[in-house]
Amino acid sequence: MSSSQLRTIVYIDGFNFYYGSLKGTDYKWLDLEALFVRVLGERNNLVRIKYFTAKVQPTAQDPDVSIRQATYLRAIQKHSPKVEVYYGHFLRHRVSMENANPPPRLVHVWKNEEKGSDVNLALHVLNDAWQDAYDCAVIVSNDSDLAESLRLVKTHHDKVIGLVTPGAPKRKTSAQLKRYADFVRPIRRWALEQSLLPDPIPGTSLHKPQAW
Repeated sequence: MSSSQLRTIVYIDGFNFYYGSLKGTDYKWLDLEALFVRVLGERNNLVRIKYFTAKVQPTAQDPDVSIRQATYLRAIQKHSPKVEVYYGHFLRHRVSMENANPPPRLVHVWKNEEKGSDVNLALHVLNDAWQDAYDCAVIVSNDSDLAESLRLVKTHHDKVIGLVTPGAPKRKTSAQLKRYADFVRPIRRWALEQSLLPDPIPGTSLHKPQAW
């Protein structure tokens, strides 16, 4: 590795990434390592990818969603030893909410919430900085709640911070996050098209889900 290269860890907010860049596309069977090598370029020596998510719950409308997710998470870890998956919690519960077009005044809805991934991501960015595990941290999220962890990294450590905004350029990068970034990169469609996993994953029986 040349002295000009940066040891780089990519931190992915899984739900933010999925809904910003992948939902409704043909690119869900995605090779994360191949993608971020293309997005970041030769200066960034990719040493690890940390993927923060939660196990989704099946619904009557989509009973196989958890099977597809589990298959993909196994696939990316089998295909690339650089990928590590960290879990928060996925909550689905029935709540009463005010109706925008009453009557009735209240309606019952299912509320889906993903808990813990943003906190886990922020803690890993900070802890890895203290351990000098990277020269460059790349944050794949547009969650402004992460801004304080980035401020602390810039204040107390001589680290490079990159942002990859899911859904950019249509989705505007958070001003709070951008304040602490040394660079901002979009994910281009061509990079997604050229970064798909093999099907099946070599040496396994893991196949791309048929619904994808």
